[in-house]
Amino acid sequence: MMEWVIANMAPLMFGALVLFLLFGYPVAFALAANGILFGLIGIELGLLQPALFQALPERIFGIMANDTLLAIPFFTFMGLILERSGMAEDLLDTIGQLFGPIRGGLAFAVIFVGALLAATTGVVAASVISMGLISLPIMLRYGYDKRLATGVIAASGTLAQIIPPSLVLIIMADQLGRSVGDMYEGAMVPGLVLTGLYVGYVVLVTIFKPTAAPALPPEARTLRGFKLLSRVLTALVPPLVLIFLVLGTIFLGIATPTEGGAMGAAGALILAVSRKRLTWQLTRQAMETTGKLSAFVIFILVGSTVFGLTFRAVDGDLWVEHLLLSLPGGEIGFLVVVNIMVFLLAFFLDFFELAFIIVPLLAPVADKLGIDLVWFGVLLAVNMQTSFMHPPFGFALFYLRSVAPPAIKTTDIYWGAIPFVCIQLIMVALIITFPNLVSYGDEHQKELQRMERDGTAPPPAGLDTLIPQGTDDEQSSDNADLLKGLQGDAK
Repeated sequence: MMEWVIANMAPLMFGALVLFLLFGYPVAFALAANGILFGLIGIELGLLQPALFQALPERIFGIMANDTLLAIPFFTFMGLILERSGMAEDLLDTIGQLFGPIRGGLAFAVIFVGALLAATTGVVAASVISMGLISLPIMLRYGYDKRLATGVIAASGTLAQIIPPSLVLIIMADQLGRSVGDMYEGAMVPGLVLTGLYVGYVVLVTIFKPTAAPALPPEARTLRGFKLLSRVLTALVPPLVLIFLVLGTIFLGIATPTEGGAMGAAGALILAVSRKRLTWQLTRQAMETTGKLSAFVIFILVGSTVFGLTFRAVDGDLWVEHLLLSLPGGEIGFLVVVNIMVFLLAFFLDFFELAFIIVPLLAPVADKLGIDLVWFGVLLAVNMQTSFMHPPFGFALFYLRSVAPPAIKTTDIYWGAIPFVCIQLIMVALIITFPNLVSYGDEHQKELQRMERDGTAPPPAGLDTLIPQGTDDEQSSDNADLLKGLQGDAK
């Protein structure tokens, strides 16, 4: 019996973690408890050494000293300040007036505002709650289908997970050991394509079911001509400037993601002051929420570190690697199975938990198969986006339910989310089929990295290859001339 336990320690450990999560224990504590429990069992069975746990303090201090994770509180604070300063309300009102004359105009406005909020806030809850409070009553008032209205709002809010500055992309970059800037650059095109797919779906709805998304009546369109143009400029320019400050400086290499987040937080405060909406109460609420979210992330990261230490000590990483490398179909088979697994796990785990538990196990296998880890991270981020939209545990659905009027049933929200979950899965398939959708960095540099990984990179050039070689007499003469020249310069 003991021999069987020793031989199967890794699958037993993973199964125990799943059992803890199904019982509803907090993820951070379930991870840490599993790591410590199986570590003690391994020590008792002679499989592990007691010195194993001496590595824990250093690893935990390494988490605290990780500069990349500083971007999380900055971007969270920026998003919360912008959400509470009324930027979402101004954007929705302005773009709603702009698209009002066409069928589905309000739905288009919600999608575009969702994309803009995603590029400025990076927080799903802020986007969904803001648009749920502001646009949902208006859409219902003018005869929009309940399922379409709720689905558009929930899906547009989840764009904050894939369009930079997404918090999950920061976590993904940290877990994959890649640059946050590269992850942001790689996710930009897929995020915009996904936004376009949402727009395309609404267009199809307006064609085949016009009554589901009517145009605004003339009396509801209060802004026209110069007034509308002026409102568009004043409402759109500040967020676009902030997007450039945050993302433009990161993409251009002027600022690190942490510095970009700090500039974004400062810019959000300036925008709130300019709108005369910055109060001590607003600032305190934003700081409290930021502190809670940051502590939540750090606790899960510490728990996953404890779990990962023991899991690797019992060769769990080799077990997962052998399991995935033996799949039929090679790289494509691996991608299909991994995406199905992540999609199913997203029914029960949110994106933070998936990123900390699953990604560290999958990344080494993907690297061995020659899959670019930035591309792989963006692919998983798009897939994990469905975790916000899954009935019955999608957080975006819960956020929307908390602010939706009583006329909206929970089943309306669930049914409205399903078409957009299907669109997100189509986006996963598009990234696999057209990998160039995820593009980042210098092509020459990426080719060198690929050649280094494959072992085909040329050897580095030495000095003897850069300096012309001659006979010994010629070299001695040249060296003597060089020495005389240097002495002359010194005089």
